[in-house]
Amino acid sequence: MIKAQIPDIKSLLSTPKNIVIVPHRNPDGDAMGSTLGLYHYLKMYNHNVVVITPNDYPDFLKWLPGDDTVLKFESQQEESKALIDNADLLFTLDFNAFHRTGHDMAEVLEVSSATKIMIDHHQQPDDYAKYTYSDVSMSSTCEMVYNFIEMLDDTDRIDANIATCLYVGVMTDTGSFRFRSTTSRTHEVISNLIKKGADNTQIHNNTYDTNSYSRLQLLGRALQNLKVIPELRTAYITLSQAELDEFNFKKGDTEGFVNNALSLKGIIFAAIFIESKQDDIIKISLRSKGEFSVNELSRAHFHGGGHTNAAGGRSETNMTSTIDKFISILPQYKQELSQANNG
Repeated sequence: MIKAQIPDIKSLLSTPKNIVIVPHRNPDGDAMGSTLGLYHYLKMYNHNVVVITPNDYPDFLKWLPGDDTVLKFESQQEESKALIDNADLLFTLDFNAFHRTGHDMAEVLEVSSATKIMIDHHQQPDDYAKYTYSDVSMSSTCEMVYNFIEMLDDTDRIDANIATCLYVGVMTDTGSFRFRSTTSRTHEVISNLIKKGADNTQIHNNTYDTNSYSRLQLLGRALQNLKVIPELRTAYITLSQAELDEFNFKKGDTEGFVNNALSLKGIIFAAIFIESKQDDIIKISLRSKGEFSVNELSRAHFHGGGHTNAAGGRSETNMTSTIDKFISILPQYKQELSQANNG
């Protein structure tokens, strides 16, 4: 679909525009990498560009080139609204439904008169963009931004800043290139990004070698709370608000915790439930191996969605009720869980 629209997009980008780029709420490495990568690319053509995130994001992403230019809608609403209202083009990256930005920002985006361009790899996109590049087979939105620049016949313009940002998103969304979504094309893109100046060793160190003592203690508590349901090949972790507070929780500290549950021998479905008193919800992250779809389970039961093997959701009841519900629905999936492979 997007290839047929490239001439129109090229025309739109041929003269300087006011452009806003938006990721989803609680942006991760792919969201920040794709938005900042596109930001650096568009700045080369003298567009007036700004990245506006719905809210703050983890410190381990704040070394990315261009981080100092990012606005946060939650704490800078007046300025953010003015920029969105004045935008000619609105790029939405790494999400495909406005509600993924949070209620307040979604309302502003919905009424924006800007021409909207979506670049995203999640399932079941909403139909809000004039130009949509949606491909669930892609490893990451960052790989798609690389493809987008390639479709514009402009990979020669990719510099070290763009390459660094895009590398981060591909690396984090593929679990350092171990997930099934990592293809030969993904490695080809990564190879080209390294040639363009992405320092793979430094990027990995900047992103992953950032543990604080309190975060490792929190991981220890999470592992103490790990429960296994072997007959359903399922494992789950809980973390209460009190436990988060005890270990001085900071945004991003629980990133990747759920993968420890999934790493257990014989387990193909893992979940983590994290209490958020501020939002009055239980935040849920789901992971799986093989063909077992956590996207479908999350959509059906926990107001969420994502990918086949990685999804998120929420519960608006307390932790005990949430876990009771989770355990009660698992027998519905017994056949799928028992037959799923570890691929």
